[in-house]
Amino acid sequence: MLNSTQTTPGGLQVDAARETDLIIEEIREHVHRRQRCGGVVVGVSGGIDSAVVLALAARAFTPKRVVALALPEIDSEPQSGSLARLLCDKFGVELITEEIAPALTGFGCYARRDEAVRRVFPEFDASQGYKMRITLPSALAEGNTLNTFSLTIIRPDGETLTAPLPAADYQQIVASSNFKQRTRMSMLYYHAELRNYSVLGTPNKDEHELGFFVKWGDGAYDYAPIIHLFKTQVYALAEYLGVPSEICLRPPTTDTYSAPCTQEEFYFRLPFSTLDFIWSSMEAGTPNAGIAESLGLSIERIEWITADLARRLRTCSNARNLPRYAVRGAISGEGR
Repeated sequence: MLNSTQTTPGGLQVDAARETDLIIEEIREHVHRRQRCGGVVVGVSGGIDSAVVLALAARAFTPKRVVALALPEIDSEPQSGSLARLLCDKFGVELITEEIAPALTGFGCYARRDEAVRRVFPEFDASQGYKMRITLPSALAEGNTLNTFSLTIIRPDGETLTAPLPAADYQQIVASSNFKQRTRMSMLYYHAELRNYSVLGTPNKDEHELGFFVKWGDGAYDYAPIIHLFKTQVYALAEYLGVPSEICLRPPTTDTYSAPCTQEEFYFRLPFSTLDFIWSSMEAGTPNAGIAESLGLSIERIEWITADLARRLRTCSNARNLPRYAVRGAISGEGR
């Protein structure tokens, strides 16, 4: 949510009831009339985005026409599974759990990743209880911090070690980890094709526009109903739809690495309330000085952040490869 001292830009204001009705109609339009499917499959992770998509799907169809898939693997947080169960129980949707660790082991996902980790920390041994994550520096830190990743390992005794991550090792860790999203995509489409159902994607605007997805992994779906919504707007819909508070209060996590890692630490570099405020203010044409005053930050920091956002929006455009009908238009009503 936005800090109470901030003025909400018009681009973040959302009528949750009206927006829900519009999204539900568009899900039905795509699934029934365009794709001619009888229901939908949704991958659920215990996070806010998949929870909102599931809740919307349960309203768009009867719960019996919605299949929720939990797709855990070795590094998944146990809380993800329990929250997925809580969500499905709330909305009366069938939950199917498919353990994907055997497939990932066959791909060499863990072995290839650990090989790169050991080039930085030779002692790393996941079988002995070592954990790892990769992170970016906060965009709110002083100075023009670069988008360069650090690797952190946590020893079995709890000691934490962090070091810069060379580009080649970063690429191997990410390429290996991306087997997870692409394996999940394959399982989602198995269950969809088994039933002649459509796969609903769960990305929001922040993830899609800024490149926080895996091409042909979580970036592959038949229709993405919340892709036009900022993360803060997704929370507004979650409250309206009655998503369990345990999910709404959970910090957005990657749930990809064995050590805990939030989406802010791994990729976005800003709290979503701050990111969405700045981004929507940029879209509204608010001068940097006005944004800085609202947030209580220096204009130099805002100039750096807005330039970084513009660069990400530009450089991530080539990563997007959406199926036809995936985006319905801006929240302002374009394309309706």
